[in-house]
Amino acid sequence: MFVRFPSLLKSLNHERIIKCYHYWVDSESKILNMITELFSSGSLKKYIHNGVGVDLVSIKNWGRQILQGLCFLHSQSPKIIHRDIKCDNVFVASDGKQFGLAVCIMDGDFVKEKEPKCTPEFMAPECYNGEYNELVDAYSFGMCLLEMVTGEYPYMECRNQMHTFKKVYTGVKPVSLGNVKDYRVRDIIEKCILPMSVRPSAEELLKDPFFLYNGGSSTFETCAPVDNILTSHAMNIRHLYLV
Repeated sequence: MFVRFPSLLKSLNHERIIKCYHYWVDSESKILNMITELFSSGSLKKYIHNGVGVDLVSIKNWGRQILQGLCFLHSQSPKIIHRDIKCDNVFVASDGKQFGLAVCIMDGDFVKEKEPKCTPEFMAPECYNGEYNELVDAYSFGMCLLEMVTGEYPYMECRNQMHTFKKVYTGVKPVSLGNVKDYRVRDIIEKCILPMSVRPSAEELLKDPFFLYNGGSSTFETCAPVDNILTSHAMNIRHLYLV
């Protein structure tokens, strides 16, 4: 069952998905080995916490590229859910990658799981019930966007994971949401953390005017891979890495 994920990864072909060339399981150690595209850049979390500051154009570009990858995953049959979208799992720059856990929906429109393997601060409330669909990625994206904008980990005010669980499950929003000054970004985050029944999909989020245009430009702007990054908006999120 564990080997299914790299097998799935190897079959995917998209500019936001890392290429997996080969994989095998060591018969003695039972360790999974994978040969993928080389990536050596730091994470988005490391970048936004280095004190440089992140501009709005960067937020638009990074958010757009993450959503593009999610739209591709969710368009597969059966659908693929990333389940662990967060800044720790976003790698930027010319050979930057995004990686994380993924699960394939094998039966109908919902995953049924006794113990969800996600990061609590980025986990949608329905995950705690053990039954969810691809909209959990939209929720996690909202929390990821929140960290991009504020530089703060969601629910930092919580004392422990149980405290986080109680707040998430009862719909209490993270304190850091109050630090989001741009009303457009806050509106998107608010939509992402709505109940599953009314939460927008990654495809719907990608159509939001905020991600369609950069600054005052009326044209769609795409980031190109850049070496020796000097400004944050030039950095490019290239891949979703599923392991």
